[in-house]
Amino acid sequence: MRINGRAIGITIYLIALFLPIYWLLNMSFKTNAEIMSSLSFWPHHVTLANYKVIFTDPAWYLGFVHSLTYVALNTVMSVTIALPAAYAFSRYRFIGDKHLFFWLLSNLMAPPAVYAMPFFNLYYSIGLFDTVWAVALAHCLFNVPLAVWILEGFISGVPREIDETAALDGYSFPRFFVKLFLPLIANGIGVAAFFCFMFSWVELLLARTLTSVNAKPIAAVMTRTVSAAGMDWGLLAAAGALTIIPGALVIWFVRNYIARGFALGRV
Repeated sequence: MRINGRAIGITIYLIALFLPIYWLLNMSFKTNAEIMSSLSFWPHHVTLANYKVIFTDPAWYLGFVHSLTYVALNTVMSVTIALPAAYAFSRYRFIGDKHLFFWLLSNLMAPPAVYAMPFFNLYYSIGLFDTVWAVALAHCLFNVPLAVWILEGFISGVPREIDETAALDGYSFPRFFVKLFLPLIANGIGVAAFFCFMFSWVELLLARTLTSVNAKPIAAVMTRTVSAAGMDWGLLAAAGALTIIPGALVIWFVRNYIARGFALGRV
């Protein structure tokens, strides 16, 4: 029998890719005692106690609510702000346009830790500290430049003649932009929204620094599983398994846009 090396390679890759996810699910259905006692590839005594804690304890399920809220706010704000900015960079030439574009991208070069203390002092002074708006606005510093860069590439791929033809046909700019232009760059919007969502969903430092009680994200809540008895591995695994679901759903719904975006746009 001929051995298909490519199939074997893909199989090994998929096993290595999904093994951590399977192990996370495996741990989430075990008790902490079973996890610490022996190595097993499946739970011998399946328990839903870890998930029950997450869905009944307000400290846990509100963490998911807070995270989803500020991630949704940030994604909508970032894409909404980036669309007219990307259109301006693509269609118009003005003094310092390239320098301004580079300055926007330079915001991505600094780690979030650089901005943690300034944001903390600013938001504490104006009363935004410990709110979902604090995290959503802070993440815009990174997501808006990224979205502008992605969308500018897609907009530049649309012929300028479409703009001129719409103007000759009597379209106002807002009507042209919303009704005609946005459908043409739908792939780019999907790609930009995807990257904004993923950055805001997995970012921890700013989310943890700018919140304390009322808007604590799930990533920060997961660090509270350490107690005098040690690490609650089962509860932590259940929370980790649930945090994968939103990202997986986003990828599923925008998968076609992402595929076309990687093929056509600046990604």
